[in-house]
Parts: sequence; structure tokens; C-alpha cells
Amino acid sequence: MKHILIVDDDPHIGDMLEEALMREGYGVSRAFSGTEALLWLSSGRAPDLVLLDLMLPGLSGEEVLPRLLGLPVIVMSAKGGVEDKVGLLLGGAADYVTKPFDMKELLARITVQLRNAAPSGISAALEYGEIRLDTGSHTAYALDQPVKLTRTEYALLKLLMQNPSQVMTRSVLLDRLCEDTPDCVESSLKVHVSNLRRKLREVTGKDHIEAVWGIGFKMRET
Repeated sequence: MKHILIVDDDPHIGDMLEEALMREGYGVSRAFSGTEALLWLSSGRAPDLVLLDLMLPGLSGEEVLPRLLGLPVIVMSAKGGVEDKVGLLLGGAADYVTKPFDMKELLARITVQLRNAAPSGISAALEYGEIRLDTGSHTAYALDQPVKLTRTEYALLKLLMQNPSQVMTRSVLLDRLCEDTPDCVESSLKVHVSNLRRKLREVTGKDHIEAVWGIGFKMRET
């Protein structure tokens, strides 16, 4: 059963969504603020998809979104401007629906996102061009040759490969890495990325990570 996390402080909308989703056979959990959503996720549970409102008490949806990288997120908002949508899609959202929305349309968008998402538990590998990560054994390969990475380098590469078309800002990288890799701080991030690029280049002869001046890093297009 696919599980969906609804993050919305409006009980009427939340109840409507929960009823419709359960009728479609989904498991449903609820969070009524951005802080509550992050606490739910920090418990080790991982939904298959998140429905995220923007106007939330405490942490806003915009603040929560960068912490949901790796999960398909459909943003629900009354903000219907093109700039709002573009900014959120570039910031990590998989899709965007404007309130009030048609429930049939939202259900169709959910179906599409779940269909496109990698089935959990089937593959323990991430691949991008000549680079492959075995997430089960925490091993990196370049041209099928194992590459010895530090814990921080592996975590950096995994985040970049999970979001290959996005520029990962320094602040997002640090926020996602700081708990598991305390040696990755603002002053050392550039060094870790440089070492990671060098190790991959030594095997393939190519640069696989691109620095976006003043913003952050992304996987170089293959």
C-alpha cells in the first residue's frame, strides 16, 4: 500500500483529502504544521508522496520543501502565479496544484508521480551516467570500478545523484548533511566536493560535478 503524508493546517481540506485518498486505497498520515511534518519524517518513516500546503504555522511550506529532497512532493497552494510555480518546481517540488483544486485532477497527478517514482525496495542502486551508487552497501562505482569515498563524500554524491537536474544550494546540502556528517560545515563543504570530484575524475577522466557560481553544485549533464 502506498502511503501519503498530508501537510496542511486546514482540517476541512485535510479531512477531504484523507477521505478521498483512503477511498483510492492509499495509506494516509497527517501533519498540521511544517514542524510536525519534519518530526514525523525524523521518526524514520518515509511516505511514498507528500502533499504540501505552503501557508503553514511555524515552518512554512517553502521552508519545509528543501528538506524533502528525494521524496515526490505535490505543492498545494492558493498562490497561482507563474513565478511562484516555477520557483517551487525548481526548488524541488514534483508538481503544483492551485487551490481550490479538482479532486479528480489531484488524484491523477498523484498516480502519475507514484508511477514515475522508483519502486521502494526493488532497486538499491542509483545510477547517473558512468556513476553508480549501491545504497545497500554504501559503495560508489565509476565505470564499474569501486571508488573509495569518505562518509561525507558518499552522502554528498548520493544527494546530488538523487536530484541530478537540480542545483543543490550550499545551504540545502549543509542542512541535509549536518546531522549524519558533522564534519561537513560551511568552511569545509568546498573541500569535500573538490575531493569527491577528484576521486571520480581519477577513474573516468571527466568532471561529473558542476559548480554553479554563487549558488551550489549539481551533477554535470551526461
